Amino acid sequence: MTHNAFRTLLQSWDFTITIIFLLVMLAGSFISPYFLDPGNLLETTFNFIEKAIIALPMIFIILCGDIDVSVGSIIALSSLAMGAASEAGLQTAGLVSIGLAVGLLAGMLNGWLITRFEIPAIAVTIGTQSLFRGISQAVLGDQAYTKYPESFAYFGQGYIGGTNIPFELVLFLVLALLTGILLHRTTFGRKIYALGRNPVAARFTGIPVNRLRFIIFSWAGLFSGIAAVLLTSRIGSTRPNIASGIELDAITSVVLGGVAITGGFGGIYGVVVANFLLGYLKFGMGLINIPGRVMNLVTGSLLIIAVVIPELFKQFDVRTNKRRTAL
Repeated sequence: MTHNAFRTLLQSWDFTITIIFLLVMLAGSFISPYFLDPGNLLETTFNFIEKAIIALPMIFIILCGDIDVSVGSIIALSSLAMGAASEAGLQTAGLVSIGLAVGLLAGMLNGWLITRFEIPAIAVTIGTQSLFRGISQAVLGDQAYTKYPESFAYFGQGYIGGTNIPFELVLFLVLALLTGILLHRTTFGRKIYALGRNPVAARFTGIPVNRLRFIIFSWAGLFSGIAAVLLTSRIGSTRPNIASGIELDAITSVVLGGVAITGGFGGIYGVVVANFLLGYLKFGMGLINIPGRVMNLVTGSLLIIAVVIPELFKQFDVRTNKRRTAL
């Protein structure tokens, strides 16, 4: 490996977050003998897979320079629809279909409002966040839907075959693989990067900007529906505060994974690693009874590092190039 290639590797955020992940796993092995137990590592994924699934479409949204803060409320709305349908006697296949359909329709509403009226995504999704959550709270009040079919529990609690590998985990890995192919190996993905780096130039080159934005926000709604199915079946109930705050966790994992909050840069690998990093970090701190507020402090610190370090590399490169030019 040449000096320049090694330097490029060191400056890669994918490399950096991989090292951080390995250090967390190493530290966890010293903190508790139970940390690296394969069974525990697999069981822990139940606590963060729904967030990781939400993060996948969020990659595309943030790459375009947008943001979606309504995904948690879409989960609540989808869960509400499934709960009401279950109370009416609908069985598992119908419940899953309703959850996915409601999520998709909610995402399509976001995409339509954003593209039709040229309203900033943050403004639209703040509004729909309140709308969807408000509907859930108005219908449920302080009650909950709990009468779900026994077979429905498999999606959020089941395992693959006779193994101890959670169905949720396998589903996430498949979705992540498909997302990575779409982002890094297709024309659609290249258009997303072009849109994020220079929206004006993207329009002039004939990229259908509004269509792309409509698709990715609709996709976020669909994946919110998937997360709603998994989360509702895992906890076995629909409550008005379900998935509250999950959008911030998803955004955190995407930015921590190296996707530039300003758009145009980043990829799937770092985001997948970031989700496992955050999940296992919280698991390790939980094993030694570290309070939740300290966990939030650590997560926030990692997020700041993720934002600052790439900027430091850029500034270093600029100064280096100026010195070379001066010489």
